[in-house]
Amino acid sequence: MSLVRVQFFSISLDGFGTGDVQSRDAPFGHAGERLHEWMFATRSWRERVGEPGGTGGIDDAFARLHDVGIGAEIMGANKFGPPGWHRDPEWKGWWGPNPPFHTPVFVLTHHPRPPIELEGGTTFHFVEASPAEALETAREAADGRDVRIGGGATVIRDFLAARLVDHLHVVVVPILLGRGVRLWDGLEGLERDYEVEAVSSPSGVTHLTFTRRTV
Repeated sequence: MSLVRVQFFSISLDGFGTGDVQSRDAPFGHAGERLHEWMFATRSWRERVGEPGGTGGIDDAFARLHDVGIGAEIMGANKFGPPGWHRDPEWKGWWGPNPPFHTPVFVLTHHPRPPIELEGGTTFHFVEASPAEALETAREAADGRDVRIGGGATVIRDFLAARLVDHLHVVVVPILLGRGVRLWDGLEGLERDYEVEAVSSPSGVTHLTFTRRTV
């Protein structure tokens, strides 16, 4: 069976996966781009956006895994757009005409709408479903490949609480946000279900990987 994966989800030292007061101009609220500066600096990211240079090493190695083996993605409504996006029929996400997913993407929302097909193989489907129901639909669309839980923090937390995540990669960024949406709330003892490894990077971030125990 395909795996359910979370890839390089960045959080602050105090556990926030996004800042406060998300808006059209601030997808991560007051955090801005600080949670993802480590990724923007990598050679992989710069290649993706057509820029030269970039860093190698462990950060780049993880960034290059973005598309490997992924057949579908599930994301929350607040990753797709700012509060109230469902009232704007022209809103098609933050990413422009060619989003970086290149797979079917299932957006969990209380406001379903017709699918949006964009360039590069990305089609956004809008569903109102539980984590288990959404995963069943995404697995069918993934056709044997893995399903990525793309965020935000609330959606990842819900899938972890439902014990549906096989592999979790969290990047701890050395900043303090103080407010926003936290990842770990309500997940006490989560580590007992996983093999946990930590790798520090010269960029200052720490890569934590949680791989579900098989026995």
